[in-house]
Amino acid sequence: MQLQTEALHAGYDKDSQSTMAVPIYQTTAYEFRDVEHAANLFALKELGNIYTRLNNPTTDVFEKRFATLEGGVAGLATSSGMAAIFYAIANAAEAGDNIICARQVYGGTITQASYTLKRFGIEARYFNAHNPEEIEALVDDKTKVIFFESLTNPSIDVPDFTAITSIAKKYGILTIVDNTVATPVLCRPFEYGVDVVVHSASKYTTGQGLAIGGIMVERTGLVDMIRSNPRYPQFNEADESYHGLVYVDVPLPLFTLRARLSLLRDLGAVVSPFNSWLFIQGIETLSLRMREHSRNAQVVAEFLESHPKVKKVNYPGLKSNSNYANAQRYFQNGMSSGLLSFEVESFEEAKKIVDATKLFSLVVNIGDSKSIITHPASTTHQQLSNEELIACGVPSGLIRLSIGLEANEDLITDLKAAFDA
Repeated sequence: MQLQTEALHAGYDKDSQSTMAVPIYQTTAYEFRDVEHAANLFALKELGNIYTRLNNPTTDVFEKRFATLEGGVAGLATSSGMAAIFYAIANAAEAGDNIICARQVYGGTITQASYTLKRFGIEARYFNAHNPEEIEALVDDKTKVIFFESLTNPSIDVPDFTAITSIAKKYGILTIVDNTVATPVLCRPFEYGVDVVVHSASKYTTGQGLAIGGIMVERTGLVDMIRSNPRYPQFNEADESYHGLVYVDVPLPLFTLRARLSLLRDLGAVVSPFNSWLFIQGIETLSLRMREHSRNAQVVAEFLESHPKVKKVNYPGLKSNSNYANAQRYFQNGMSSGLLSFEVESFEEAKKIVDATKLFSLVVNIGDSKSIITHPASTTHQQLSNEELIACGVPSGLIRLSIGLEANEDLITDLKAAFDA
């Protein structure tokens, strides 16, 4: 079936009430038929609901539907996008290991990788997303993950997926891609060799800034890459915390299964059923909204490119942009989502423009139906030094726009007034 059809139907078998809308199962726990039934569920001899920290019928629909959109085999929902990133990395790496991460990623991801993961004993090594050949010099026998974003936030770059995944396959290393900005409507990373995809569902998935949540999805056949791979003993050896379970021997998607039975069980960053329900509503219109976000952003980007106060516009839909070829190669019909950034002369000039807008809201979020403006150097990337800002493509005069669903003429009028203020 086509993507839009799957967005409306995948993962939901109507319950006994035959409701057209997916119900909200707002419950903590579930009653077992008898002791044997409970024991079988805990031993994975039967599949079913145990406790909402592990699974929930509403969340199950969200996970299945999103995995279908990504072209993956299974999903695991989390309480936020940052939790999804942490779980995906922690599922593959442990103390003494390292990950290789693109410099051009969301500032919160850099902070998590450089500081929080470091305290867990996991080292982050960085490469330029425009130069994937840098990766090989960083690889050793303790490298467990290569991480990058499909459309980077806020530098708005499109990496060469195939070049990166080819290196990963050469060394038997998992690739994890944050596909939040592009969404599965515009980009399907599994088609280019990626192993695991993560999202902040708080962005385009919900679409109206209504809920915090995240999700990870694994590709079909990932077990073949992990089985007997010396980099990942945790999947190939008995898990004594779960009855000696060996994940590669279980006929279920192993990456999300281990994250559920180990990380979600023990750390508990679980999404609420109500938020899962909100994400399901957003998925139904995701493909329609992404086309409109992309169309509006293209018009705004073209306006900014012609403005004399703008030094540079970062939007891969522009033919003049260095990422245009990759966007045409990896994104559906070259559509480039609703996120763009542009650079003005200075930190102070950027602040003045941001403060002068009226229709744009100064908010550190993206993917809302309402348009958003952000000055990353003073907010999302404030913790980075000037050198680090330049390295990750976020100079101090950079302004990020999340283009919403308003009439683009009104957005341009607002920006014009802000430039002239």
